[in-house]
Amino acid sequence: MIKFSRLDKTRFLKGVVALLLGCALNYFGDQLLGVQIELTRGNGIQGFTPLWAVDVFILPFFIGFLVASIFGFGGKWLSHFPPLIVRCISYYEFQHNMISIPQGASLAPIGFWVFMVILSVEMCAAGGVMGEIMMKGTYGRSPRHLIYKESSHNNEGDVEA
Repeated sequence: MIKFSRLDKTRFLKGVVALLLGCALNYFGDQLLGVQIELTRGNGIQGFTPLWAVDVFILPFFIGFLVASIFGFGGKWLSHFPPLIVRCISYYEFQHNMISIPQGASLAPIGFWVFMVILSVEMCAAGGVMGEIMMKGTYGRSPRHLIYKESSHNNEGDVEA
């Protein structure tokens, strides 16, 4: 059986909390804005409203920022998952009639939906990078000894944030 140090357990817990809060912010942000990118409305550009743009570009940026701020170093990688999880669940619910599709709307083709999810995930990643920059004060490959302090009570080489 693998034994995890206390630092690993704390980091895992921070990751789970960051992921859950990111998913919750994404879900409730979608509900507040009233936008469902899984659905298309009308022909052409009619379905793209300013609220749609906020839901695809602005909201995911803040979700990524939140996830990276909670998780810390490596949060930019974890920030990819909340929009992916929420969007997949939402599309599944519409596809299997768990949620009724409003009149005048139809389920987006899978290719279009995947493109919208990629846009949301990438904006979330940009927010994750900004959150990590805010946490570290720098970005890039900085030597670990300049960013993290060595743990004085443990000789296993563990570092703490």
